[in-house]
Amino acid sequence: MSPTARDGASPVTKPKPVAKPAAKLVAKPKLVAKAAAAATATKPAAKPKLAIFGAASCGGCDVAIINIHEHIVDVANAFDIVLWPTVMDGKYSDIEAMADGEITITLVSGSMRTDETIHLAKLLRRKSQFVVSFGSCAGEGCIPGLANLSSRGQILDTAFSTPSTDNPDGLRPIWEYEVPEGVLHLPAFEPILRTLDQVVDVDYTIPGCPPESNQIWAALEAVVKALSGTGPLPPKGSILGAGVSTVCDECARKRDVKKIDKFVRIQQVAGFDPEICLLEQGLPCNGPATRNGCGALCPAVSAPCIGCYGAAEGVVDYGARLMSAFASVVEATKPEEIDKVLDGIPDPVGQFYRFSLAGSLLRSGRSAWQNDGE
Repeated sequence: MSPTARDGASPVTKPKPVAKPAAKLVAKPKLVAKAAAAATATKPAAKPKLAIFGAASCGGCDVAIINIHEHIVDVANAFDIVLWPTVMDGKYSDIEAMADGEITITLVSGSMRTDETIHLAKLLRRKSQFVVSFGSCAGEGCIPGLANLSSRGQILDTAFSTPSTDNPDGLRPIWEYEVPEGVLHLPAFEPILRTLDQVVDVDYTIPGCPPESNQIWAALEAVVKALSGTGPLPPKGSILGAGVSTVCDECARKRDVKKIDKFVRIQQVAGFDPEICLLEQGLPCNGPATRNGCGALCPAVSAPCIGCYGAAEGVVDYGARLMSAFASVVEATKPEEIDKVLDGIPDPVGQFYRFSLAGSLLRSGRSAWQNDGE
């Protein structure tokens, strides 16, 4: 014990040491700059954003993208995919919340047939730096575009009121329906089907029904290289993943400018010469008017080109160009002879405008505009 405690006196408390104020650290400008540069270097650069949207279509274009095989991993590595309803969940509200131009590139497949698809096309155009018309439906209208020969009423009659349709109550779709939770809305069915470039400004086009998978990757790779500074950006309006000539120039079959006196359908002939042009054997082949890039795969197996890659470079109207090509091989001068030859083409619109009616100079039949039926 201390003496003070032994004597019964109150213990004396020693004063606590007073802490000295901490020295202020003054950051040197050069050190701060180096630290900021190091942090920036270690932070990964933001990926360009990619959106993929399908309007009025069969979904084949989405399958074609997946069919680029291992390159789909390269796409995922190169892009932040923000919208692809076919393979991942997504909300339109997420796109609406983005800043204008925040999406780097958007691939739009399918044609414009409802007010919903038109609204989304315009929304994605506003949010995207580049919009690509992807596939025949978006670029030309494709098979759905043939419905432009009929009014909305005629189309709905065919869908809901034919003998093959089990609809005893005569039900028809309605665009608004009130339920306890509110009003449900179906997308309104537009009088005619439009191509994407008839609704919004389009930067690039990738043709095909669907586009060939190798061509899809070549087009995406070109954009990736341009964004990374390792390649040139294609000029606006370019057709990507296709050539500038015709399928005939890719086709290995021989052409002898032979004249024909009739057209035949493929099921009417036991076999075709594997080396001679199909058109010169009387089989309606759309190669003379169709853009190359597919590798002429159909004629290679004795199937006629049906025109899914769209009009060749410089062709104003696909159907008109094809009629001219067919006329050049017909050996007939009298009207009755010409009519007999043309009888071999039972569906002229389907032959000459199968993929391109909505994007052609004709665009639609009169009934779609003047006899809407509603």
